[in-house]
Amino acid sequence: MSKQSKYVSREPNENGFINWSESENNRWKRLYDRQMKLLEGRACKQYMHGVELLGMSNSEIPQLKDIDKVLLETTGWQTAGVPALINFTEFFTLLANKKFPVATFIRSEEEFDYLQEPDIFHEIFGHCPLLTNPAFAHFTHTYGKLGLAANKEDRVFLARLYWFTVEFGLLKTPEGLRIYGGGILSSPGETIHALDSEEPLRMPLDPLEAMRTPYRIDIMQPIYYVLQQADDLDTMADMDLMAMVDKAKKLGLYAPKFAPKSIPQVN
Repeated sequence: MSKQSKYVSREPNENGFINWSESENNRWKRLYDRQMKLLEGRACKQYMHGVELLGMSNSEIPQLKDIDKVLLETTGWQTAGVPALINFTEFFTLLANKKFPVATFIRSEEEFDYLQEPDIFHEIFGHCPLLTNPAFAHFTHTYGKLGLAANKEDRVFLARLYWFTVEFGLLKTPEGLRIYGGGILSSPGETIHALDSEEPLRMPLDPLEAMRTPYRIDIMQPIYYVLQQADDLDTMADMDLMAMVDKAKKLGLYAPKFAPKSIPQVN
């Protein structure tokens, strides 16, 4: 999170309003329409209910103040506009105070299909709907408080748990597997890969196992952890997760299920 970004976040005016351009709103519309079509029958019902509560549509990029009104009423959360990239301490501080960081820029046309860093589409479309759900909101708040108090080494283990839940989690339902991770919900390729591909492993979520599982941010995920029910996140938030971090450090990491990232040769 501390590396440099080529994007610059937009500043709201004195009324908390960002004047998005026609081309930026059009980009949101195309991203929104494509993803909502894919998510039909794939996203969990808690997510779809959150979309409805937030009143999101394809018409324009949502204003943070409008998202905040709903989040505050449902779970006591709100958003926090941030620069394109923030460090881990700021990230955990915001979550610990029930503020979800949103980088106020939208990806360029050149990176329309894939963007490694989080933009407003990923943050608002991918994450904010589930912050209206008490179980998901409680887990995210707990994660923020634990991360803020943790040392640098422990934060890495907590980050793996966040990755395999909040970002790339699947949920078991009577209708079949559904998506709740924001990294999947905002990505067309990952949406298909997570549910339809025979390549990835899909395993019941065990927090300790997730903490020991390496991941890469720039590939389709080779493994997904599956919640048995949505309220399991609520239960997990009340577990002694830092004791699990200590155990994960002693046990060590599993072998990666992906090839190492190639390093460009310098002549």
